Amino acid sequence: MQFNHCRLEFEGPVATLVLDHQEVMNAVSVDMLAGLSEAMETLEEKRAEVRCLVITGAGKAFCTGANLQGRNNQSGKRQSAGTTLETAFHPFLRRLRDLHCPIVTSVNGPAAGAGMSFALMGDIIVCARSSYFLQAFRRIGLVPDCGSTWILPRLIGKARAVELSLLGERLPAEKALEWGLVNRVVDDAALAEETKKLAYDLANGPTVALSLIRKLYWESENNSFEEQLDLEQSSQRIAGRSEDFKEGVGAFLEKRPAKFKGR
Repeated sequence: MQFNHCRLEFEGPVATLVLDHQEVMNAVSVDMLAGLSEAMETLEEKRAEVRCLVITGAGKAFCTGANLQGRNNQSGKRQSAGTTLETAFHPFLRRLRDLHCPIVTSVNGPAAGAGMSFALMGDIIVCARSSYFLQAFRRIGLVPDCGSTWILPRLIGKARAVELSLLGERLPAEKALEWGLVNRVVDDAALAEETKKLAYDLANGPTVALSLIRKLYWESENNSFEEQLDLEQSSQRIAGRSEDFKEGVGAFLEKRPAKFKGR
């Protein structure tokens, strides 16, 4: 399914969202953001079918941040950076956070600025060895956005997060793995196969439980220990009522592989 500068591909229970504006290395324009909004609406409509989402870029880049030449809205007026964040970037990021299934980000090339934030929204982040991350905002006189000042210090600590933002230096995939920013780094030629393997492993899992696991870890960033205990309890009640829980227990007792249906 084609949208503005992005597309959705479906293969069984796995959906792949491809950022596709190769002429500008998949930089994010107002038009692309409109396309991403439509794509997310489609995913929500197909939530019963889609059990894992992969996000990647077309061509040689994952996403190189905001398209500075594509900031005009449909009326031809240029929007301020703050307005575009509020009306387009933030809703997209919230939809990713609240998605009903796991997300694998397949970082096939440069992930800069907002593109770095998009990549870090993955529950599992797998990178091509040649890829890199870049907090490019200082180069154009802006501050980090799209949640990067919240995500980065929680993943790699304040010192490294501030260093990336103030110096604006490239962070190679191997170093990102060493720092704990990403989950896996593979040879470029192996990225598609590794991504597919991870996506299908997640898609064939107990989707209700996996969705709740995502929520638990997002909420844990702000919850107290007591609040998290309560959330674990309520989440366990929901998971315990799922068909997949019954299947998992049955498979364990019968000593056979579980066949989860995502319900």
